Amino acid sequence: MKKRIGMFALAAAAMAAVPAGYNHWTVEQIDAKAKTLPAKMTSVKVGVESLANWGNHSMSVVHREGSGEAELHETQADILFVRGGDASIVVGGTIPNGKTTAPHEIRGPKIEGGEKQALHAGAILHIAPKTPHQILIEPGHKLDYYAVKVDVH
Repeated sequence: MKKRIGMFALAAAAMAAVPAGYNHWTVEQIDAKAKTLPAKMTSVKVGVESLANWGNHSMSVVHREGSGEAELHETQADILFVRGGDASIVVGGTIPNGKTTAPHEIRGPKIEGGEKQALHAGAILHIAPKTPHQILIEPGHKLDYYAVKVDVH
Protein backbone atom coordinates (compact mmCIF):
# COMPACT_ATOMS: atom_id res chain seq x y z
CA MET A 1 0.00 0.00 0.00
CA LYS A 2 2.79 2.44 0.91
CA LYS A 3 4.47 1.58 -2.36
CA ARG A 4 1.31 2.45 -4.31
CA ILE A 5 0.89 5.75 -2.49
CA GLY A 6 4.54 6.59 -3.16
CA MET A 7 4.18 5.75 -6.86
CA PHE A 8 0.99 7.82 -7.06
CA ALA A 9 2.73 10.79 -5.42
CA LEU A 10 5.67 10.44 -7.78
CA ALA A 11 3.37 10.26 -10.82
CA ALA A 12 1.39 13.30 -9.63
CA ALA A 13 4.61 15.26 -9.13
CA ALA A 14 5.81 14.31 -12.62
CA MET A 15 2.50 15.42 -14.15
CA ALA A 16 2.73 18.75 -12.33
CA ALA A 17 6.32 19.41 -13.47
CA VAL A 18 6.98 22.21 -15.93
CA PRO A 19 7.46 20.76 -19.44
CA ALA A 20 10.87 20.91 -21.10
CA GLY A 21 11.23 24.00 -23.26
CA TYR A 22 8.85 26.11 -21.18
CA ASN A 23 10.19 29.39 -19.80
CA HIS A 24 8.50 32.13 -17.81
CA TRP A 25 9.94 35.49 -16.84
CA THR A 26 8.18 37.86 -14.48
CA VAL A 27 8.14 41.59 -15.11
CA GLU A 28 10.47 41.93 -12.10
CA GLN A 29 12.98 39.51 -13.66
CA ILE A 30 12.86 41.31 -17.02
CA ASP A 31 13.21 44.71 -15.36
CA ALA A 32 16.23 43.47 -13.39
CA LYS A 33 17.89 42.24 -16.60
CA ALA A 34 16.98 45.44 -18.45
CA LYS A 35 18.60 47.60 -15.74
CA THR A 36 21.96 45.95 -16.47
CA LEU A 37 21.86 46.69 -20.21
CA PRO A 38 23.13 50.30 -20.28
CA ALA A 39 26.36 49.12 -18.63
CA LYS A 40 26.70 46.37 -21.29
CA MET A 41 26.33 48.67 -24.30
CA THR A 42 28.79 48.20 -27.13
CA SER A 43 30.50 50.99 -29.05
CA VAL A 44 27.35 51.27 -31.22
CA LYS A 45 25.24 51.92 -28.11
CA VAL A 46 23.35 48.60 -27.89
CA GLY A 47 23.10 46.28 -24.90
CA VAL A 48 21.68 42.76 -25.29
CA GLU A 49 20.85 40.09 -22.72
CA SER A 50 19.92 36.66 -24.03
CA LEU A 51 16.90 35.19 -22.26
CA ALA A 52 16.95 31.75 -23.88
CA ASN A 53 17.86 29.77 -26.99
CA TRP A 54 15.67 26.84 -28.05
CA GLY A 55 17.64 25.64 -31.08
CA ASN A 56 15.69 27.15 -33.98
CA HIS A 57 14.61 30.30 -32.11
CA SER A 58 15.90 32.56 -29.37
CA MET A 59 14.79 35.56 -27.32
CA SER A 60 16.71 38.55 -25.97
CA VAL A 61 15.96 41.79 -24.19
CA VAL A 62 17.60 44.79 -25.91
CA HIS A 63 18.39 48.40 -24.97
CA ARG A 64 19.54 50.87 -27.64
CA GLU A 65 20.76 54.44 -27.33
CA GLY A 66 22.21 54.64 -30.84
CA SER A 67 21.30 53.69 -34.37
CA GLY A 68 22.17 50.23 -35.61
CA GLU A 69 23.76 49.14 -38.84
CA ALA A 70 21.62 48.19 -41.79
CA GLU A 71 21.21 44.42 -41.67
CA LEU A 72 19.70 41.52 -43.54
CA HIS A 73 19.33 37.98 -42.17
CA GLU A 74 19.21 35.42 -44.97
CA THR A 75 17.76 32.58 -42.86
CA GLN A 76 16.17 34.25 -39.82
CA ALA A 77 13.03 36.24 -39.16
CA ASP A 78 13.10 38.92 -36.45
CA ILE A 79 10.10 39.58 -34.25
CA LEU A 80 10.41 42.74 -32.12
CA PHE A 81 8.16 43.78 -29.23
CA VAL A 82 8.83 47.41 -28.28
CA ARG A 83 8.81 47.85 -24.48
CA GLY A 84 9.57 51.58 -24.32
CA GLY A 85 11.27 54.55 -25.89
CA ASP A 86 11.01 55.81 -29.43
CA ALA A 87 12.95 55.36 -32.65
CA SER A 88 12.43 54.68 -36.33
CA ILE A 89 12.98 51.64 -38.47
CA VAL A 90 13.80 51.61 -42.16
CA VAL A 91 12.64 48.41 -43.91
CA GLY A 92 13.03 47.22 -47.47
CA GLY A 93 15.26 48.77 -50.10
CA THR A 94 18.88 47.73 -50.48
CA ILE A 95 22.08 47.82 -48.43
CA PRO A 96 24.72 49.43 -50.67
CA ASN A 97 28.21 48.11 -49.94
CA GLY A 98 26.74 45.43 -47.68
CA LYS A 99 29.20 42.84 -46.44
CA THR A 100 28.78 39.36 -45.01
CA THR A 101 29.70 39.77 -41.33
CA ALA A 102 28.65 36.30 -40.11
CA PRO A 103 27.10 33.27 -41.78
CA HIS A 104 23.81 34.32 -43.44
CA GLU A 105 24.20 37.92 -42.15
CA ILE A 106 24.78 41.02 -44.30
CA ARG A 107 25.44 44.44 -42.78
CA GLY A 108 26.20 47.89 -44.06
CA PRO A 109 26.12 51.55 -43.08
CA LYS A 110 22.67 52.41 -44.46
CA ILE A 111 19.60 51.40 -46.46
CA GLU A 112 18.65 53.04 -49.73
CA GLY A 113 15.07 53.03 -50.96
CA GLY A 114 13.48 51.65 -47.79
CA GLU A 115 10.39 52.84 -45.94
CA LYS A 116 10.83 54.67 -42.61
CA GLN A 117 8.33 53.97 -39.83
CA ALA A 118 8.06 55.28 -36.26
CA LEU A 119 8.53 52.90 -33.32
CA HIS A 120 6.91 53.46 -29.92
CA ALA A 121 6.01 51.36 -26.87
CA GLY A 122 3.56 48.60 -27.75
CA ALA A 123 4.64 48.22 -31.38
CA ILE A 124 5.21 44.68 -32.67
CA LEU A 125 7.23 43.98 -35.82
CA HIS A 126 7.81 40.88 -37.93
CA ILE A 127 10.77 41.19 -40.26
CA ALA A 128 10.94 38.36 -42.78
CA PRO A 129 14.25 36.80 -43.82
CA LYS A 130 16.11 38.63 -46.59
CA THR A 131 14.46 41.95 -45.63
CA PRO A 132 16.89 44.84 -45.12
CA HIS A 133 16.17 46.73 -41.90
CA GLN A 134 17.83 49.36 -39.73
CA ILE A 135 16.84 50.93 -36.41
CA LEU A 136 17.52 54.67 -36.23
CA ILE A 137 17.65 56.51 -32.91
CA GLU A 138 17.90 60.25 -32.52
CA PRO A 139 20.54 61.55 -30.07
CA GLY A 140 19.23 61.58 -26.50
CA HIS A 141 16.57 58.94 -27.23
CA LYS A 142 16.49 55.22 -26.48
CA LEU A 143 14.58 52.10 -27.42
CA ASP A 144 13.88 49.03 -25.28
CA TYR A 145 12.50 45.86 -26.87
CA TYR A 146 12.36 42.09 -26.91
CA ALA A 147 13.91 40.44 -29.96
CA VAL A 148 12.87 36.96 -31.05
CA LYS A 149 14.98 35.37 -33.78
CA VAL A 150 13.47 32.42 -35.66
CA ASP A 151 15.43 30.20 -38.03
CA VAL A 152 13.37 29.58 -41.18
CA HIS A 153 15.79 27.55 -43.32
